[in-house]
Order: sequence, then C-alpha cells, then structure tokens
Amino acid sequence: MNQAIVLCAGAGSRFWPYNEVRNKCATPVVNEPAVRRLMRQIREAGIQRAVVVLGAHPGSIRAALHGLDGLEIAFVSVQGVPGTAACVHAALPLLDTSQRFAVFYGDVVTTQATVNRFLQTAAHSDAAAVALVQPVTPPERTIDWLGAHVQQEHIEYVEGHSRDCEHRLCGIYAFTPSALPAIQNNPGIMTQVPVGGMPPLEAELAQSLQTLIDDGEEVLAVEVDGYLVDMDKPWHILEANRRVLDEMSRNLRESVIHPTARIHDGAEIKGFVVLGEGSEIGNRVVLEGNVFIGTHTRVVNGAIVGKAVAIGHQTRVSDYCLIGAYSVVGNRCIVGHGAELDGVMFDGAYLYHYCEIAGVVGQSVDIGAATVCGTLRFDDAETIHRIKGRREFPVHGADSTYFGDFSRTGVNVITQPGVKIGAYTCIGPGVVVYEDVPSRKLILLKQELIEKEWGPERYGW
Repeated sequence: MNQAIVLCAGAGSRFWPYNEVRNKCATPVVNEPAVRRLMRQIREAGIQRAVVVLGAHPGSIRAALHGLDGLEIAFVSVQGVPGTAACVHAALPLLDTSQRFAVFYGDVVTTQATVNRFLQTAAHSDAAAVALVQPVTPPERTIDWLGAHVQQEHIEYVEGHSRDCEHRLCGIYAFTPSALPAIQNNPGIMTQVPVGGMPPLEAELAQSLQTLIDDGEEVLAVEVDGYLVDMDKPWHILEANRRVLDEMSRNLRESVIHPTARIHDGAEIKGFVVLGEGSEIGNRVVLEGNVFIGTHTRVVNGAIVGKAVAIGHQTRVSDYCLIGAYSVVGNRCIVGHGAELDGVMFDGAYLYHYCEIAGVVGQSVDIGAATVCGTLRFDDAETIHRIKGRREFPVHGADSTYFGDFSRTGVNVITQPGVKIGAYTCIGPGVVVYEDVPSRKLILLKQELIEKEWGPERYGW
C-alpha cells in the first residue's frame, strides 16, 4: 500500500482555545506540528503519495508540511464540516481507486511501530477494511469515543459513544476498492448509536464501516502498539507531549552533542543530552535526566531542568528557573529569573520573574511577573470541564491552566485549577480567574478605595 488520505478539515471546536489561529492538526507536539510528525511516519512506513483534505485554517496545514521531502502531497479543500466520510469522498478523485488506500486523521499522535504494523497488516489482508483500535481502560470512558466491539481480531459492530464497546476507533483505516460504495453512499449521519443517542448530521466514516459489516464484508481490527492520543480537547496536548517525550527519552542511549555546542564544567548533568548547533549549557545548570535541546539555545546561569524535557531552537532558559519533568519549551521562547514551568510552551512564549505556570502556554503568550496557576482544589478533586455544554472528566491535565495563543497576563494574576483563557485575551494585574475567559476580551480588576484625612495630628502633634 503506497497511498493515503490525511484528514485535516475539522473546525476543532472542542479544542478551544487552540483552534482559534490554527487547525488542530498543526498543533505542535514536542515542537513539531502533529500532522507533520504523522506524515513523516507514514512516509517511513512506505506511503509514497498522500492527499491532504483541508478545511478550517488551511494555511496552518500547508505551512506545517512545507519542505517535507520524500512524499508526494496533494491538497483538496472542503467547505464547512461535512464529516469524515465526506472528506474521504472528496479526496478519492486524486487517488488510484483501483488500489488499496489508507486514511489517517491528522490529529492522531502515535508510535512509528503502530503505523508500520497497521499498514503491513492492511497490505496483506483480504478484508474490505482494516481499522486501528485501542482498548478503553479506566478511568477513560467508552462513552467519550466511537466504539468497536472486537471479536478475534475482527470488528463485529461499531457504535457511536457506546456504553458497551470495549475498544475505541482510533482514526486510522485502510480500505480496498470494494469498500468504496459504503463510503460514497454514507447516510450522512451516524445511525449506529445507543438507544437515545443523538448523533450530529455528519457523514462519519465509522458508519461506512458498519455498512460493510451489514453487507457481510470483513472488517479487521489492529490494536495500537504503545500509545495513541487523539488530540480532541486541550488537555490532550499535555498527554501527547508527555507520551512522545517518554518514548524519546527511553530510546536515547547516548549523548549527541554538536561540535559547535558548549557545556560548562560547572553544569550537573544526570542523563544523556541532545545538544544542537551553537547551543550552550552554562555554569550551575542542573539537568535531572535526558534532555533534548535545539540549535542556538542557551540553558545557563543555574537553570534547573527535569527529566525528559525538550527545549526548542533559539530559546533562553536561565537565571535559576525550573522546568518540570516531561515539559516542552518551544522555539524562540524565554524562561528566566525564577520562573517555573510544568507543561508545554508554544513558540515565542515568555515566562519571567517568579511566575509559576502549569498547563499549556500558547504561541507568543506573555506571562506577567508572579502569575501563578493554582493546581489543587480544596476538595482534592479533579476539575470537571465543560466543552460545548458537556461535562468532561480529563484523565490528564484536569487542573492545568490553558492560555490561548497571543494572550497576556498582568502582574500577580492567579488562575484557578482548570481554567481556559481565550486567544487574543488580556487578563489585567491582580485578577483571580475563576472560570473560562472567552477569546478577544480584556479583563480588568475594579478596585474600591477608601480615602481618609491623615497627618501629624494623628500622632499627637
């Protein structure tokens, strides 16, 4: 199998606030857009031609794939949110439909081993369709996903947001030409739902799988090898970055230091280091474990960096700041003067002067001095989020703060656990943020003052 369709058309409304300025498939994972990482993986697995379906924020996808060699890429655009089956149907004229083809959702983050094994299995199978599945284990809930009932490596049936299916569909499929009618004649709504289920009017590819099953066709299931993260909601950014960092760190067997890079004798290094061209590790720096540092980046003057951390290009980490384990600092960022980070920073973000940030910091976010993220509730419970009116129970990052792209905070801002701040939003000095703040807002604290007469007479003069 050498051809694939990659879907990057969705609006990503559940991904707010990180869908405001980019398609969610272009969200950085360890400083690389998720879709670019996926395209590299399918190229390594033998795919030679990919048709990328564009919709919301198409420029971000084109930019994410710019300069990617070794893979023929074609683009097709769709309007609105027609559904995954409709997106595949729009891409079919650019494929050789007499041959097998794969379908990848562009926001999926998984291992190279998973992609390899899936495509190899699909290439040697006579099944009309092959689907990647993953067991749903507590505390994850089956009702949060499109489900599949798997029996002896075959899918018996699929069901949207099922209470009973023990596996979930992962957004990676392969089809033979015999499956085309089931895709082309998709009913435009997911009819395979539990009693009382309320599916939207979208042509869901999972329903085409059920059509094949109803027609007596074989649909094969392949389980994920390692991890898989479907970046559907903002906390999945934290999970995806942590999973990839953990894999990178476990696979690092020795330090890789560019000849032009420098490491001061006064640095304390407890793991392996990948250090790019022109970069520096300075005096009194402590690296607690394996660390990945890009080009022309300075980690200097007492910075403390946890294990399995990635730091991008042209970035400064300095002045006794603290970077927590499994964190990512983007390109052209500054983390300095006692700042603390536990989470992910996108490109161009700025942390300084005793701020304490836990969560996701969007592109070019300016965090004011002494901005603090609360991460523990008085009842010791995890924050329940609301996404489009639905209660959500994140497995990772429930109590983190999510700063939208191009947002700013003033000095002494405090965010309560689990809040999300929209893109292009400013939070003024001294504000305590108790709930989500929409995009493009300015929030200022109105202070009440008491004025009284005072002078020497108050002291008996």
